[in-house]
Amino acid sequence: MVKLMMILLGVDYLRNRWRGLMVMGWLLLLTGIGVFIDALDGALGFPIASVGWLLLIEGALTLAVAWAGVGGQRRLRYAKGIAFVLTAALIFEGNHHGHFILSILIGVAFIFDGLLQATSALVVRYRRYRVAFGFAIFEILLGIFMLQPYPTHYKGTVPYCVGAFFIFAGWNMILIATRVRKLASNPASWGDASAEAASAAQAKEPPRPALQAREWDGPPTDDEPALTVHVWTPVGSSKAETQWHPVVDRYIAAVDRNGVISTGHAALESPEGIYVSLYPAVEIDRSPDDFARLLRATRENDVPGMFQPSYAIESKAWCPSTTRVRIRNYDPVRLDSFWRNYREDATYNLTHRNCSSSVSRALDAALEGAAGRLYGASAGWGALFRMIVTPELWVAAQVRKRAVTMAWTPGLTLDYARALSMVADPRPYGWLKVARMAVAKMRESRRAWRDEGTRV
Repeated sequence: MVKLMMILLGVDYLRNRWRGLMVMGWLLLLTGIGVFIDALDGALGFPIASVGWLLLIEGALTLAVAWAGVGGQRRLRYAKGIAFVLTAALIFEGNHHGHFILSILIGVAFIFDGLLQATSALVVRYRRYRVAFGFAIFEILLGIFMLQPYPTHYKGTVPYCVGAFFIFAGWNMILIATRVRKLASNPASWGDASAEAASAAQAKEPPRPALQAREWDGPPTDDEPALTVHVWTPVGSSKAETQWHPVVDRYIAAVDRNGVISTGHAALESPEGIYVSLYPAVEIDRSPDDFARLLRATRENDVPGMFQPSYAIESKAWCPSTTRVRIRNYDPVRLDSFWRNYREDATYNLTHRNCSSSVSRALDAALEGAAGRLYGASAGWGALFRMIVTPELWVAAQVRKRAVTMAWTPGLTLDYARALSMVADPRPYGWLKVARMAVAKMRESRRAWRDEGTRV
């Protein structure tokens, strides 16, 4: 979450507000510690019912306007609304059963996520995997703490979660404030390009004017200039009918009826002519006996790669992309600076430096400072607040976390690009969109009545 917020808000925006971020971070951290400690003795001073009402109101409002969303935004709103309403119902049910069910659900989720991170860290062995393994163990222990009844017999589940949320949110704000205080460039969006080259390239950039619009009702049209993320899904790029394997054929690979494996592909295209599409120069032998070794993101698995020249050439030689994500709010100068450095090294690694990781890093570079481009000089604390309350930001952060700790795949890149497109090109708030539609309908009806009265 820290790196993603640094990318989307931009170093300039955050550096100018580092003191306020630091103060808010410490306030949230201390509040979270106080709430957590208060829940340990079983005599709750925390207003747990207020949390239930907030979740119920937010869930009901989200479900009421979910139909106004577009594509993945609609599904996310429905999922969020249902989850909030069910959680509120369990809080109001109270007594033993509601607290017990919440504890089981939350504890199992923590343990499962921790086990997944620990396993991927040991298998993939990416950079700083030991640190990630330590966090995974901590998450597993936190899940076990939620599952066992001591010391409050499950009554402190909700305050524990609220306190932990405040603690993590405050700690993230403190980290952001500390990191951006003296930064001249944004290291979070440059992948493995050198910080010196990135800083020099950004220093030469002219100031970017604010966009003409701050929100849009839908994605860009086909004739509208926009950054395009092309994804060939494993199922969509297979030449024959594939076998059905839930989740696996969406995020990892698909197997057709002839036993041929398709892993899919990802590429990024800009109207300025940049095309990011990395592919191994020689096809990698993915034999099952050697599969565990190939998954390691270590230098012995590096192989020569090649960058495809353009989408037209690649799609003609293979097939058109099965899915596209288009984004208006991007910075072509930062994308060009990233691409000039990144393309100097064509090394390919199955889990560390592949087609999907290349696209995701290019996307990070292109979307740096998206909030500043939306609001220009008028970007204030409201830009930060709107970004934090956008559900897609949290989705993008979770996808990024999974990809960094395991490996970027075309499926994860697709989810990441879709989530970021909602943050970079914000849609109107659901309730505001519904209100606008209601006002427009009232005006239309009034106009019709007026015209009918005139004819009479």
